[in-house]
Amino acid sequence: MPSPEHADPAEPELPVGVGPWPGGVDEWPDDPRYDRELLAAGDRRNVIDRYRYWTMDAIVADLDAHRHPFHVAIENWQHDMNIGSIVRSANAFGAAEVHIVGRRRWNRRGAMVTDRYQHVRHHEDVAALAAWAEDAGVPIVAVDNVPGSVPVDRADLPERCVLLFGQEGPGLSDEAIAAASAVVEITQYGSTRSINASAAAAVVMYEWCRRWA
Repeated sequence: MPSPEHADPAEPELPVGVGPWPGGVDEWPDDPRYDRELLAAGDRRNVIDRYRYWTMDAIVADLDAHRHPFHVAIENWQHDMNIGSIVRSANAFGAAEVHIVGRRRWNRRGAMVTDRYQHVRHHEDVAALAAWAEDAGVPIVAVDNVPGSVPVDRADLPERCVLLFGQEGPGLSDEAIAAASAVVEITQYGSTRSINASAAAAVVMYEWCRRWA
């Protein structure tokens, strides 16, 4: 597909999703998972084809039936715009839950409304997250390129765990590193010291899925 700047200006932009269900009302599927308003008007949401015309509650319920046992946690001290993108990736890779640590309000723009389908929990601070993880019996795996971290492709990545990410720039706080049972990093081959926080999160989530999904 050509990029927008190379697209034929005479060619109309194709709408996202699907239009109204073909046929009349009598031909609509007799299934409570389907949203009658979407059947009538079309479904332009950013969802996979399996979920076309489904209600949001039906999609969440279906996702709940096969979410993966890893959690994603993000420190939120700077209102980092990457948080929304990390939530979007957590949805894409089937994370059990996303944990926002610090400020309750977070920048949802990058989530592209995927937070509607993803369970999100708030913790006041790292200590609260650590207490929750201990009660749940889920180890915390911090992701940051700090001294002593282990390349994630060679690290022990438990099936049940919390992947903890920091802010763009400063990375994880000292409290977060101390709360983790392991610290992993992403092997890099260029000149830059670090990669974008949301990109790093996606890489580590994919590595978990490569092993366990």
